[in-house]
Amino acid sequence: MSEQTKSPEQEVELNEEFEQMQAEVEAAEKAAEQVDGEEMSPEAEIALLHSELEAAKQTINDQKDSVVRAAADVENMRRRAAQDVEKAHKFALEKFANELLPVIDNLERAIEFSDKENEQLKPVLEGIEMTVKSFNDAVSKFGVEIVNPQGEQFNPEFHQAMSIQPSNDVAPNTVLAVMQKGYTLDGRLLRPALVMVSKEAE
Repeated sequence: MSEQTKSPEQEVELNEEFEQMQAEVEAAEKAAEQVDGEEMSPEAEIALLHSELEAAKQTINDQKDSVVRAAADVENMRRRAAQDVEKAHKFALEKFANELLPVIDNLERAIEFSDKENEQLKPVLEGIEMTVKSFNDAVSKFGVEIVNPQGEQFNPEFHQAMSIQPSNDVAPNTVLAVMQKGYTLDGRLLRPALVMVSKEAE
């Protein structure tokens, strides 16, 4: 007998092992088929579908919240940028107007104190008056308005009283004279008008 020839005992043992392995495989296949073949009850299927639906809703809500937050952030950034541009624009206009107002004041004083009866000065005065009008027209296009309250009631928001004069000709707190015109920019005070105010005579 060669070394490769198996004894009857060995053959029996091998057959038994093979049969055991085959039995285990068949048992596993049957178990798998049983699991695959099992059907869920309607209640279980409904519960599973409801759970999946709720999970899908939650995912959609989370995504919706993210989109809403992103849109809000973008809108806030746009609004802040617009406000910054508007503030910069207003500041630039305010600075420009404040630098221009003294020039207008000086030109108006030149007209006020000039000799209007002097024929030789009339062309010069006309030129200055046209220049003042051009300046006022230019600044008014940017929202700058003159505050010239002659004969009006004193308003501390736009007027600054430099003196008080008793008078029976007008009601108390009436502006009798404007020493220096005031100016506003888009309704905001740039410079108050310097005025003389009346009070009741004793």
